[in-house]
Amino acid sequence: MLIGIGNDLLAIHRMKATYERTDGRIAHRILGPEELVVFESRLARNSSRGMAYLSTRFAAKEAFSKAIGLGMRMPMYWRGVEILNHLSGEPYLKYHEPLLSWMQKKAWSGKVTLTDEQEMVSACVIVTQIGNGLNELSGF
Repeated sequence: MLIGIGNDLLAIHRMKATYERTDGRIAHRILGPEELVVFESRLARNSSRGMAYLSTRFAAKEAFSKAIGLGMRMPMYWRGVEILNHLSGEPYLKYHEPLLSWMQKKAWSGKVTLTDEQEMVSACVIVTQIGNGLNELSGF
C-alpha cells in the first residue's frame, strides 16, 4: 500500500554556499557516518562531485521526510536515515534509531531515486507498507 511520495529539487550552488558559510559543518549535520566517508573521499578527488553527493543526500532526506509525512520532526532527523548505494549502484535507505523502530512498527519501507546534473539535483522517495516489515527492514 502506498503511504507517501516525496520529491525535492536543489540547486547545487546553494548547498556549496552553505557548505562554505558553515566551514563544512553542514556536511556533519546532514550526513550519517557511512555517507561522510563517501562524501569526504569524493570531495578530495573532485570538489564538484563532492558537492553533488552532499546535495543529493540532502534532497533525498528532504524527500523522505515528506514521504513519511513528518518533515524534520522526531523520529525523523538528518542523520536518522542514510542514503547509500548497493554494489550495483542502486541507492537505498538505511535507517538508524529511533527512526528504524518507528519504520518497523509501521511496517513501512522506502525506495529512493537520485539524479544530478551540473547545476541541479533531484530526489524522489516512495514509501509503502510492507508485510510485517520486521525482517525486511532489519537489514537496513
